[in-house]
Amino acid sequence: MRRDTGFPLADAENDFVRARRRQVMSRLAAWLRREPDDVNIMLPFHEVVDALGMVSEKRLGLQNIRLDSIVGSVDRGRDFDRRFRPTSGRVRERWQRLALAARRGENIPPIEVYRIGELHFIIDGHHRVSVAHAMGLSTIDAYVTQVITRINSAGIRYRGDLIVKDYRRLFLERVPLTGEARAAVILSDPWDYAELGEHVEAWGFRLSQDEGEFLDRGVVARRWYQEEYRPVVAMLRQADMIGDRTETEAYMWVAAERYRLIRTHRWDADVINAVRAETRSQGRTR
Repeated sequence: MRRDTGFPLADAENDFVRARRRQVMSRLAAWLRREPDDVNIMLPFHEVVDALGMVSEKRLGLQNIRLDSIVGSVDRGRDFDRRFRPTSGRVRERWQRLALAARRGENIPPIEVYRIGELHFIIDGHHRVSVAHAMGLSTIDAYVTQVITRINSAGIRYRGDLIVKDYRRLFLERVPLTGEARAAVILSDPWDYAELGEHVEAWGFRLSQDEGEFLDRGVVARRWYQEEYRPVVAMLRQADMIGDRTETEAYMWVAAERYRLIRTHRWDADVINAVRAETRSQGRTR
């Protein structure tokens, strides 16, 4: 609990000491819990944009934003942790000067941020955000530039999550699903997106051969989802074979088992029953 002395300079100095202590304790706690190394690291803006795919940007002007929505930085990620606590004493002088100004009620200029989805990344104002956190504030004024990306930012918490987004973006370039289909096809393991991309391209090649004409990626993606993916997922749901996987993971599993067991690319109830029977027999022999 923050206890003020009534002397702004001393209180600003104490604010910095407390913020540094919390950062050290948080890092120690993460180490004891064996948490990933990136749990307390800011998200690097350029890595996020690369993973999601840049489309465009537009200025939104001055807005009041939540402090807890600021999760990353354009170029100053080493001086502060994920919650904008100082990681060393090298920022102390400027930090305390801003804290003193805030305690005296002086005007603090707005920060500048990029917005991707609901996440914000600091362009300018790292020290101001750190001081605001230390003072217990929940919002801050910011000049906002919105960045539009090919893939949404939902689900990004740590740096490691960017791998999934990057592979998903590459998959959607190969298989340009839209609307409902784009939202439905979800995988947990980023490597599986490459395998699924190859699977869809092979399906599209067989379809082009059957129909005797070239089908572009957009047509293949749409027809694969409508004629292959949705009917198979419906059969899996009816047979109660999805389990705790995503429906896309269940689809990939049963597609691989189908070809391994029956050497066919067709789908019908007999195929589903054969895969289910094989799965049950494997369970009994384990």
